[in-house]
Amino acid sequence: MLQNALNQSKIYLKEIIEPGDVVVDATAGNGHDTLYLAKLVTPSGKVVAFDIQQAAVESTKQRLSSAGVEHAEVILAGHERLEEFISQGVRAVVFNLGYLPGADHTVTTESSKTIQAIEAALRLLVVKGRIVLVIYHGHQTGKIERSAVLDFVATLPQEQYQVLHSAFLNQQNSPPELVVIERKN
Repeated sequence: MLQNALNQSKIYLKEIIEPGDVVVDATAGNGHDTLYLAKLVTPSGKVVAFDIQQAAVESTKQRLSSAGVEHAEVILAGHERLEEFISQGVRAVVFNLGYLPGADHTVTTESSKTIQAIEAALRLLVVKGRIVLVIYHGHQTGKIERSAVLDFVATLPQEQYQVLHSAFLNQQNSPPELVVIERKN
């Protein structure tokens, strides 16, 4: 059975992340991806997670604490600021674009800040590293962001990056789409 965008994203991350790696959850949300990444890098690695909402930061910290994870840092800041907090190379950066499930749907990721964050992630990404974006575009801001992200990643030079876009074409209600960027050299 074909996997949805969220499950595909986990497959593309698991393929490349190894114990000891530094990885980023650019949109911590409720902490599911942060915990998944922490398990992949093991305590010898590090996860840095970002979110603009205090509730998301607290939820993520609680999820990590309940799982006994101490090798993750959760930062109350927008993902466009990731280079302020990370200077070493990263193996992977994951984004879930849209709004925090169960929270105020008017607080969403924004295309201009997301593009800034992708640009920063590209500068930090190691060779064979990946940026994985799950794009939730079932709302107006999401449609704008989807278009901006797809336009931007389509311009990345093929000599340096491979860019994959995966979408279900015959499903209703705007199912999430996946974009994976892999650094070649």
